[in-house]
Amino acid sequence: MAFPLPPALLMRTLHAAELETLPSSALLRIYAWMQLARTSDNRILELFRQGLIRGTVTGGQGNEGLIVPLALLADKATDVISFTHRGFGGHLVWSGHLCDHLNQYFANTASPTKGREGNIHHGDPAARSLPMISHLGAMVSNVAGATDSQRRLGRPAVGFAFFGDGASSTGDVHETLNLASLLSLPILFVIENNRYAYSTPVAEQFAPDTALWRRAAGYGIEGFALDTTTDVAATTRTFAAAIEKIRATSRPMLIEAHTLRLRGHAAYDTCDYLKSGESDEFFALDPLPKLRAQLAAKLGTASLDAVDVELSGFLEACVKTSLATPRPTGDVAAMEADLFAPPSPPLPWVPSLGSDRSQPSSLDAQLNLAQALNAAHRKILTERPESLVLGQDIATYGGAFKVTDGLLADFGRPRVFNTPLAESACTGYAVGLALNGHRPIEEFQFADFVTEAATQITLNAATYHFRSGAAVPIVFRLPTGGGLTFGSFHSQELDSCLLSMPGLKALYPSTPQDAFNALLAAYEDHNPVLIFEHKALYRRGKAPVSWDAHYRAVWTPRQLRTGDFATFVTYGEMVHLAEVASDYFSAEYEKSFDLFDLRALSPLKLEAIERSLARTGRLIVLHEGRRAHGFGAELVARLTEKHFSSLQAAPLRVASLDLPVPFAPELEQAFRPTQEKIIERITEWMG
Repeated sequence: MAFPLPPALLMRTLHAAELETLPSSALLRIYAWMQLARTSDNRILELFRQGLIRGTVTGGQGNEGLIVPLALLADKATDVISFTHRGFGGHLVWSGHLCDHLNQYFANTASPTKGREGNIHHGDPAARSLPMISHLGAMVSNVAGATDSQRRLGRPAVGFAFFGDGASSTGDVHETLNLASLLSLPILFVIENNRYAYSTPVAEQFAPDTALWRRAAGYGIEGFALDTTTDVAATTRTFAAAIEKIRATSRPMLIEAHTLRLRGHAAYDTCDYLKSGESDEFFALDPLPKLRAQLAAKLGTASLDAVDVELSGFLEACVKTSLATPRPTGDVAAMEADLFAPPSPPLPWVPSLGSDRSQPSSLDAQLNLAQALNAAHRKILTERPESLVLGQDIATYGGAFKVTDGLLADFGRPRVFNTPLAESACTGYAVGLALNGHRPIEEFQFADFVTEAATQITLNAATYHFRSGAAVPIVFRLPTGGGLTFGSFHSQELDSCLLSMPGLKALYPSTPQDAFNALLAAYEDHNPVLIFEHKALYRRGKAPVSWDAHYRAVWTPRQLRTGDFATFVTYGEMVHLAEVASDYFSAEYEKSFDLFDLRALSPLKLEAIERSLARTGRLIVLHEGRRAHGFGAELVARLTEKHFSSLQAAPLRVASLDLPVPFAPELEQAFRPTQEKIIERITEWMG
């Protein structure tokens, strides 16, 4: 369906040359976008109240004097932005037709997110407008990463990171301010201070007389306050000077923009928390009528009336078009197909083990698992210019387990660098890099610390393709597992916890060769991939590692033993215990197992295991994670729901106890599966 032609007045840019005097034509352009944003927000609210728009509506009425000038001044060809709940006017200016944005609210078949994401939670990743998530403050780190990516690609981009007075209290904001200052990233951080976080006034958020912009000094960056409600022309000039300075110096800046929220937090907000007369005070400060009066004095009221009529007609034509667009059909197959980005073609790897291109492809090296991962990092950093490695203590020190040892010396700090103790912001920064064409590998010091970045990994990166169509090619390396007496905060298996959230892929290698292959396979995938690396395997022993043209086979299970009594499935360090147990039962009981190393935990490819189970009729699942809600429960459910009628015995799950990981070695041995306990459990089950 064809979209109505926008009014000619709606040009999307405002050039520096126009700012010297801000002639009527430039001010009229600003007014037109502010007026369209205001009338559209009001019309959307009406449609919501009529039941034609679902969910909720968070309007930007009163925020236009901030968001429209900034969006007009930004370079839409290079800059990066992520709007918040109050940024509808910015969305309109940045990209897309008004119908595109209305379709998002109607959640129809033409919505930018295919009806999968709520109202203003959309963006345009291809144009570097990053769609927001409701976890306030979480998007600022994505902006930092995408902006840094642009700069690394030689593009003089500025990033625009918005958050409200309420979100300014979140850890992500402070982590990212520190990171941006540390890395000298050209980001304009804008606090939209409209005096309320939903119903909570600033007096209940901060100590009395707190000036939020003064926090900039703590991060060594420039900061100031700006009233965006009094004079739109002055606001525009101030923003223009700030953007020019950031673009030239590549230093971040923090602006506390005093703005308005003329409606409640959302459509359902009754605003009964406002003080008597406070709403009237807000409307008296509204910058839109002030700008209209200023222009009317120059151009005449009739001219402004004509502009308003043209904009209103355009809006109503767009509403009519969007209302006529069909509703989604509830196509489950289409939704499931979009969970992951499409398969990636193999990268043109040099057929050698490492960075030495003269090395023959057949040469084997005796490496332990940590060394195999190091070799894979070296190969990636040598052959793939878009790659980089980040994490805590991974540079000079080489990582807590020395997996990245020597990479800094060989590839330099722009490609291999330490991050602050700020897992959430640093992960969000890596997500931003991935969205813009880089392929970061992030090492977590321990898998346990991934909980600090859970929002960025499971609710942001993992859902990006489903809700926006954008790929997030990123690898998260997670040193995991127990048995080394590291205690409860350094020993957990978090596979089932993380993989209960859709959109993540995961590999769990048990051998040096599989570890080498896993990093290559994960790196070239277009999706976020978790690599679980059991700490006890890093230096368990050395084995031959070579270039393997079939490295992608790591996404499928590997059969280690052949038998007919039972199908035995495991992964990670437990593979080595399962091999010993399988050999024991073969020798002592003449009972042989089909033993499988799962290798890939997501997506699960169980066809070979299903064929085995259909033949053996018995299933053993072994994993180190806790039994309750553990990954073994998912394996048992998937395998038995298809083959229940052919089972000859109840499935056996062998796992750790449902307790925090204890510290003392005697207690930890009692907590987790051991060779003796595995044999004992299987013997009892066989009896």
